[in-house]
Amino acid sequence: MYDIIIIGGGIVGLSAALHIKKKNSKLRVLILEKENQIAKHQTGHNSGVIHSGIYYKPGSLKAINCKAGYGKLIQFCNENEIKIDLCGKIIVATEKEELPLMNGIYDRGIANGLLGLKRINAQEIKEIEPHCSGVGGIWVPQTGIVDYKEISQKYADLFLQLGGEILFEQNVQQIMSLGNSSEIQTQNKHFEARLIINCAGLYSDKVAKMTNTELDVQILPFRGEYFNIKKEKEYLVKNLIYPVPNPNFPFLGVHFTRMVHGGVEAGPNAVLAFAREGYTNKTVNWKELFETLGHSGFQKVALKYWKDGMYEMYRSYSKTAFTKALQRLVPEIQKEDLEIGGAGVRAQACDSKGNLSDDFLIFENKNIINICNAPSPAATSSLSIGENIANLALKKYN
Repeated sequence: MYDIIIIGGGIVGLSAALHIKKKNSKLRVLILEKENQIAKHQTGHNSGVIHSGIYYKPGSLKAINCKAGYGKLIQFCNENEIKIDLCGKIIVATEKEELPLMNGIYDRGIANGLLGLKRINAQEIKEIEPHCSGVGGIWVPQTGIVDYKEISQKYADLFLQLGGEILFEQNVQQIMSLGNSSEIQTQNKHFEARLIINCAGLYSDKVAKMTNTELDVQILPFRGEYFNIKKEKEYLVKNLIYPVPNPNFPFLGVHFTRMVHGGVEAGPNAVLAFAREGYTNKTVNWKELFETLGHSGFQKVALKYWKDGMYEMYRSYSKTAFTKALQRLVPEIQKEDLEIGGAGVRAQACDSKGNLSDDFLIFENKNIINICNAPSPAATSSLSIGENIANLALKKYN
């Protein structure tokens, strides 16, 4: 019997577990992770950006937790000697038609309490990023870079030091209510807990539906693919360069990101993954693909965004098209400057009406808390989200 079992050893689950043990060290807390290591999926494939919170709707869980989590994360890294670099970034309008959208982002950043934001002109863009081209931009000094795997490992180490437990290769198959507790069945073991916290990321909807079959949430997996810029061309990018996001598509667009341990990434695009953990376009899980294609919400999303979606898919298979998108920001970049990089899969929650969740989603049952949508900026916000989940859990437990 455990007091609390957390399903999923990504950065959010680890932070929640750590906060619970900090607040009540006597509780028996267990993390069940289906892989053989922590942070293997969304966290482990993260681009490593410390987000400022400029994009998020004021008052939303994303905006609140990003702002609170940002400060906590920087303090945590400094206290634990984890390398960070608050290098700042620019958001660039490449056409005059994008300037009103850019100004809207600036206003949202001000509303979210960001200090030091600055509208910049074409010349000022060149002063910050000499090889970048644009008609206007925003300087965001808060943005930084870090390695979220390192942070996750530190969360895990501290959790274990406080007496927490982590078990690997435990894929949850079934959850059964036992009145005031629940039984979790994995492929080879049974566990009992008074309270369960579902932080299963790409499979959070499936875990949630083990106890709430009526839940109107489906995870749609979107793969983001990156190129690495060759060493001899890294001088083209000093820090981080982002475009003004396409308002008709719920992703930030391809951009340039300097990595905290060296190197520069270019990307990601956003294409439907053919498996929930489909990190290449050759990885197909037919059962999961048919579940996605057959979901009424996905069909409505596909109908709404088909033009942008087809372009993203084309760009996934065409390095030339990918390069052209990058050249809007850095005209000197050439196809031969790019080498195949990594990829991540974003878990995007969608309901049956085709509404893509634009915020963190948390659902509570009697003995379970389901975190069903925690994409970016969840890593930046992890200490804030984790503390909020811990508070919810302890209130429910008590």
